[in-house]
Amino acid sequence: MLKKMCHADGFIAALDQSGGSTPKALRLYGIKDDEYEVGEKSMYDCIHKMRTRIMTSPKFNGDRILGAILFEDTMNREVEGMPTAEYLWTKKSVVPILKVDKGLEPEKDGVQLMKPIPNLNTLCEAAIANGVLATKMRSVINQADLTGIKEIVEQQFDFGKQIMAKGLVPILEPEVNIKSPEKQEIEAMLRAELVEQLKLLRDDQKLMFKLTLPTVDDLYEQLVTHPNVVRVVALSGGYTRAEADALLARQHGVVASFSRALTEGLRDDMTDDEFDALLDTSIGEIFAASKASGVKKELHAHE
Repeated sequence: MLKKMCHADGFIAALDQSGGSTPKALRLYGIKDDEYEVGEKSMYDCIHKMRTRIMTSPKFNGDRILGAILFEDTMNREVEGMPTAEYLWTKKSVVPILKVDKGLEPEKDGVQLMKPIPNLNTLCEAAIANGVLATKMRSVINQADLTGIKEIVEQQFDFGKQIMAKGLVPILEPEVNIKSPEKQEIEAMLRAELVEQLKLLRDDQKLMFKLTLPTVDDLYEQLVTHPNVVRVVALSGGYTRAEADALLARQHGVVASFSRALTEGLRDDMTDDEFDALLDTSIGEIFAASKASGVKKELHAHE
């Protein structure tokens, strides 16, 4: 799995909408609010049905997709009679990844830290038992406040070290709000803090970054080539698929990890042929953008 994540062409499909973002995802998919109860089993049944349709599509496979990020509820369910993570790897050759954060704290110092993750060790053990390779956790930066940015990066690395100690590869996602008027300044400050934290890692500590597509092209090249970094992936962050693909194609060595941009236009009332055709187009465009730079990073000696 790690070898595929390091060296293969492709991108990461983000299928990890949690309780807070699920209603919006379901509305975009054509499921009305009165068809389920928010936060209850009926809502998670609806979103799992949507995700299952994506994962079981013949167009969704490891030829173009490196991995898929799963919400905990999704990992604990089955797809075609198999545990979801096992199905992804054995049937689709797609690396399973688990979202582990519990959502965001209120904004302070221009950022939203992650809420505490008291059961992180238990989650990591469950992930390993399910055959998961990596984890993902998200926090958000809204303003160019150095105090907040330092704190958000330290929190990501602190949790990351706990996850690495359990034998998993953490994906650190300090998202930059694309609507911030200080976006470019934030990104420069963020890169500097990420580089400083990487200096504190041992050689055997490997992680990934999931970052907002930067205003300055190739801003994160130093991270892409860093020996502790398995891969740098980009989130779509509110851009349309066309916008995100165009920006991504200019970031050498960075591949996509898109959620809304991947499922854009998919609807519950589509026929299977219509659904598969649009998903094929989405996957094809994101794959092409991820490969567009032509840069093949020889990624250290990962096994």
